[in-house]
Amino acid sequence: MTPSWQTAGTDLCSIRNLLRMLRTQSTEHTPEELAQFINEHVHQQNILTQIIGLSEVQYHGRAASTADQGSYLTIIKPDGSIQIHKSKGVKPMNWQPKTNEIYARVENGECVLTALRHRPEELVRITFLETVIAQAFILAEEGGFILQGSESEMQEVLAHHPEIIEPGLIVLERELMVSSGGIDLYARDSTGRYVVVELKRARATQSAVSQLARYVRSIQLALPAGSEVRGILAAPDITKPALLELQARKLEFKEIKALPSIKKDVSPTLFE
Repeated sequence: MTPSWQTAGTDLCSIRNLLRMLRTQSTEHTPEELAQFINEHVHQQNILTQIIGLSEVQYHGRAASTADQGSYLTIIKPDGSIQIHKSKGVKPMNWQPKTNEIYARVENGECVLTALRHRPEELVRITFLETVIAQAFILAEEGGFILQGSESEMQEVLAHHPEIIEPGLIVLERELMVSSGGIDLYARDSTGRYVVVELKRARATQSAVSQLARYVRSIQLALPAGSEVRGILAAPDITKPALLELQARKLEFKEIKALPSIKKDVSPTLFE
């Protein structure tokens, strides 16, 4: 059983983190005040707005639909996308992946949120009848996906399972030392071309691209003239500038989101 003081401490820490993110909230407001609240926050960078209460949803586009009055959670993300959730299920009952215009105004005494998309033409209207709470949260910049374990462990797994990078890939050496540093994986593809693989367990940046390019150049200089050498940057994600530089240098990116575990042999001890 978890000690009560530990649970209380964990809850207190969570509350503090929540309060740091919470920009403002409103629990008692008129339709005019709710419309002002929405308009103030939906156009700000890194602000997520959510509204909980009794509402009605209408959609017009490739089809037309109306959701009966119900208690729904409406989420408006910083990129303008909208999700409307019911009390059950993971998938939203209605959503707008991208909006060109989004605003709230009072119509017939009720606050109405309108979200327009131009291509394809779609419209979502949410009429807030009774709002329990409206909140605006400040979200930090995306941190990116990071694989568990170290890059050394990532290297070990991919050395055992190079097919994750590319079918037919054969690893020749790990940590091959060249004039520019140590190559994570030195391999040969199914057509016989040599491949330099640089591994990153987090989002790859331009420095990783430059590092890979140096390793590829080192191998090219060590091989007979005219030998083709490929360079692959394997990581969970890559920044846009890094991807553009990678393509300009005619190098490749392989997305690695998950890795299998490998069984390690355990040698018996003297007393077993």
